[in-house]
Amino acid sequence: MASSTTHAPAQRGVTRSTIGLKIMMAVSGIVFVLYVLLHMYGNLKVLAGQQAFDEYAHHLRTFGEPMLPYGGLLWLVRVVLIVALVAHAYSAFALWKRASAARPQRYAVRKAVSSSLASRTMRWGGVALLLFVVFHLIHFTLVKPNFNSSADAAAIKDSPFVMVSASFSLLWVVAIYTLAMIALGMHLFHGVWSAQQTLGLTSSVAARARAKTIAAVLAALVVVGFLIPPFYLYFTNL
Repeated sequence: MASSTTHAPAQRGVTRSTIGLKIMMAVSGIVFVLYVLLHMYGNLKVLAGQQAFDEYAHHLRTFGEPMLPYGGLLWLVRVVLIVALVAHAYSAFALWKRASAARPQRYAVRKAVSSSLASRTMRWGGVALLLFVVFHLIHFTLVKPNFNSSADAAAIKDSPFVMVSASFSLLWVVAIYTLAMIALGMHLFHGVWSAQQTLGLTSSVAARARAKTIAAVLAALVVVGFLIPPFYLYFTNL
C-alpha cells in the first residue's frame, strides 16, 4: 500500500507533463498553420503581376505606421514565430524522447508497420522543413543571393517580384520548393490530425473522420496554394 501511494502522485505528474507538452505542440502548430495560410495568400499575389506583388510586399513593411515603425509588423510576427518554433521543437523532442524511453522495441516495430507514411516521417520531415526554412530565409529575406546569373541584380534588389520571378525561372529552385511543400503537406496532415486529437475533437467515429478530412483538405490546400506561384513563374519565363 505504501509503495502504491508513493508512486501515484509522481505518475500523475508525468501524465500532466505529457498532456502539457502535447497541448504546447498543438497550440504552437496552430500558430504555424495560421501563418502558413497568410503567407500562401501573399504568395498568390504573384498571379496579379509585378505591381500588385511589389505593393503587397511594401505594405507589409509599412502596415501599422505610425503606431509601428517601418517593418514593425514583420518583426512582431517573427518574434511570435520564433517563440512558437522553440515551443514546437522543444515539445516534439521531449515527447519523442519520452516515448522512446517508455515503449519496448517490439511495440515500436508493430507501430511502425501499422502507422501512416505521414506519421512515420513526421520527425525527420520536421527536421527537413526546419532546414528548408533556413534556406528560404537566406533566399528571400536575409542574404537574397542571385541564383540566376542572367537576371538583373539591380532589378532584383528593387523589386520583390523580379527577385521571386528570377529564382523560380530555375528548375532546380522549383524542385527544391516542390519537395519542401510535399514534406510540409505530410507534416500538416499528421500535425493537424494530432492537434485535433490532443484537443479532444476526435472522440467518436464521425469526429475522427471529420478531423482526417479537415487535415487532408488543409494539407492539400497549402501544398497546391504554395506550388502555384513557382510553377506559374517557371512556365511564364520559359
